[in-house]
Amino acid sequence: MPKIYPSFFLLLVFISFDTYSQKKTIQAKFSAENITIDGKINEEIWKTAPIATDFIMFEPDNGKPISESKKTEVKVLYDNNAVYVLAVLYDDEPNKISRELTNRDEFGVADVFSVSINGNNDGQQDFRFFVSAAGVQMDCLATEGGEDFNWDAIWDSEVKITDFGWVVEMKIPYAALRFSKEIKQTWGINFKRDILRGAIDQSYTWNFVDTKIGAVIVQAGILEGIENIKTPTRLFFIPYSSAYYQKDDFASDSTFKVGMDIKYGINDAFTLDAILVPDFGQTKFDKAILNLEPFEQQFDENRSFFTEATDLFSKGNLFYSRRIGGSPIKDIYTLQDELAANEEIINFPSTVDLINAVKISGRTEKGLGIGFLNAVTAKTEATILKTITNTSVDPITNSTATTTTETTREEVVQPLTNYNVFVLDQRFNQNSSVSFINTNTIRNVDFRDANVSALLFDLNTKKNAYKLSGDFKYSSIKDNDFYTLLNNGLENYNGFKTQLNFAKTSGKYRYMFSGKYLSENYDVNDLGIIFVNNYRSGYGEMTYRIINPTKTFNSLKINQNINVEIHNTTGKTQEAWYQAVFAAINKKNQIWEGKVQVSPFDRYNFYEPRVQGKYVFVPQSIVSYLYFASNDNKKFTIDIDGSIEKFNEEGRIIYMISPAISNRFSDKFSLSYNLIYTRRVNDRGWVGYVGDDVIFAERNREIVDHYFTGKYSITNKMSFNLVARYYWSYAENHEFFTLEDNGKLTTNSTYSENKNRNFNSWNFDFSYSWWFAPASEISVLYRNYAVESTNLVQKNMQTNLNNVFDTNLTSIFSVSLRYYIDYNSLKRKH
Repeated sequence: MPKIYPSFFLLLVFISFDTYSQKKTIQAKFSAENITIDGKINEEIWKTAPIATDFIMFEPDNGKPISESKKTEVKVLYDNNAVYVLAVLYDDEPNKISRELTNRDEFGVADVFSVSINGNNDGQQDFRFFVSAAGVQMDCLATEGGEDFNWDAIWDSEVKITDFGWVVEMKIPYAALRFSKEIKQTWGINFKRDILRGAIDQSYTWNFVDTKIGAVIVQAGILEGIENIKTPTRLFFIPYSSAYYQKDDFASDSTFKVGMDIKYGINDAFTLDAILVPDFGQTKFDKAILNLEPFEQQFDENRSFFTEATDLFSKGNLFYSRRIGGSPIKDIYTLQDELAANEEIINFPSTVDLINAVKISGRTEKGLGIGFLNAVTAKTEATILKTITNTSVDPITNSTATTTTETTREEVVQPLTNYNVFVLDQRFNQNSSVSFINTNTIRNVDFRDANVSALLFDLNTKKNAYKLSGDFKYSSIKDNDFYTLLNNGLENYNGFKTQLNFAKTSGKYRYMFSGKYLSENYDVNDLGIIFVNNYRSGYGEMTYRIINPTKTFNSLKINQNINVEIHNTTGKTQEAWYQAVFAAINKKNQIWEGKVQVSPFDRYNFYEPRVQGKYVFVPQSIVSYLYFASNDNKKFTIDIDGSIEKFNEEGRIIYMISPAISNRFSDKFSLSYNLIYTRRVNDRGWVGYVGDDVIFAERNREIVDHYFTGKYSITNKMSFNLVARYYWSYAENHEFFTLEDNGKLTTNSTYSENKNRNFNSWNFDFSYSWWFAPASEISVLYRNYAVESTNLVQKNMQTNLNNVFDTNLTSIFSVSLRYYIDYNSLKRKH
């Protein structure tokens, strides 16, 4: 076999190909006339604006022209404040246009029109604005890595249903976009129409997007004509006030907060976001679980500041924003180990207060993206009670007297902490980039500091047929206190991670090969999150997909992949599996997915023992998985998935089944219920220590997770929402083992400590939301929650449900008002 040298891959990246078929171009027309966004097309200037038409199917039958009965026409105007888009969407069955009312950024079952704008025309990032036939707005930042719907812009739209179809008018202020300072602007643009009806969902784009090519953004059309615009100052204030009343079985209190978010456009490309006196009291609740794994539970980010416009900060996966304002760095167990025999913890904070946060992000006209984020969290203390007993003897009566003195002290569990993220991301050739990321955590007093840097590259051929990507990441930890013992006694230690990937990203047949190496002391957990290090791995994947529908399928994808991970220190296999996956949508618009995963070799887990240098044997296993989803366009839908994992160990097996049902009673009202049930038979895991011995248990586990949601939308800006979750899980041990040095378990007949676990969690949110003006909202929330955790296993669900409600049930009623103020409107009033 001939050798393939690295230079071949570098050469491949820069091979010149013919460009795509000629891109469509539309001219934007300047309007001196005031445009009213009402969907009525009353303005004369709309009649003379150029038309974008002749849409082409994106999915499922890629390349098929749109029918005359669904003809779509789009026009674009502009002035010094905004871009205006008018779409006339013809439909020969206007009474069948899908238009479910949903919350903002939720598509539901509704026809949708959207515009994607790339102000730099660099093929790298779109600002996408969607409007459903029900008038609901959705928006996102889009890269080839995906769509970020956490980003919310401030724009205006209106929809009218007519006897010939429907009409959309949109006003997109320049403040919602990013573009160069050029006198004559050239933007990338595409329009998309989604039709949800019957058994086939259809999508059409104005400029043809070839699904044989992996990249979509580079296949946009061109918008010309915008020139000599004088954009207004981008300065917005969003003051808020909120009031909370909280009550539990022991006490009640009231809280009132005021604060402000500030958004300032440094120029047309860069934006500063700041929060003063943050308030996250109405964010979604975390889905707590019974976590018996050696790793922390990873939570979703629900705070808008850390979810909006964070695409730059997410590069390299080094930023886990829940670190900021999350749990204290010194946990309750570490603190307990430091206490004297006569001391106890009487108050331990679950979270750390965020003092303030600011971020600056944007991209120059030469494609250089710059991002900076800074956040400061408060000094946080636990309260320690110390009990001193004194005994004195009366010299006359010879009697003894005992007195007890109690004192309290505060122990710092999280010092004043400063978090920083800095990103440079240079894009070039419309589809390639090189990035530098640095994260830095500085803690006051004798707590550890951390610094992590990374260099990433993503190189694609001009036709996006092949990709070469990779990274090099380096972590440096300065540890001064209690973490020292947890890290081999190292006060300062460094680590690194590197990865290289090569992939074919176009056509029916695609493949990808990847290799990576993580050193033993690679650690990004101060501002990022990582569970496993100290291994090297190889991964290979081959994929087949149909490009156009067949007699049976609208879409079909078959994937095979192999993954092998080897522990660096011991050379033992950490993971090794082969996987075959298929995913298909049939002619009834039903989704079918399946997977078989075989782990044919014995493996070793280096983390479950919770002791450095220890590992536990994991036997061979096989997993089978199946998923079905009915046609979402129907009022009643059902999804169900299930899996079975069988280990090569007597009686050890994992079952999972998850049915979900949803009923759309009307376009305004819907209810859904989802159950996830898992049973782990003869599961084996860590439970504790006896001296230097690590104790494992064989146990049975059940996990039941109920999730119920309801929605009633009064209008496209006003709705009631209900979310309820009940989670119950137990772990019942029936045999104990001692972990041997070779990773095997031997029976321990003397260990008798009760390590069973029974965990219940209840969450209930009922809310009302009214977006009474752009970016301005009144929200009312009633929330109650409770958690119960014991070592007494109860296997009756009704008993567990009663128990969690008999615990300290906390109820919160809150009202929040946010109001958007545009500096320009204030200036005009004066």
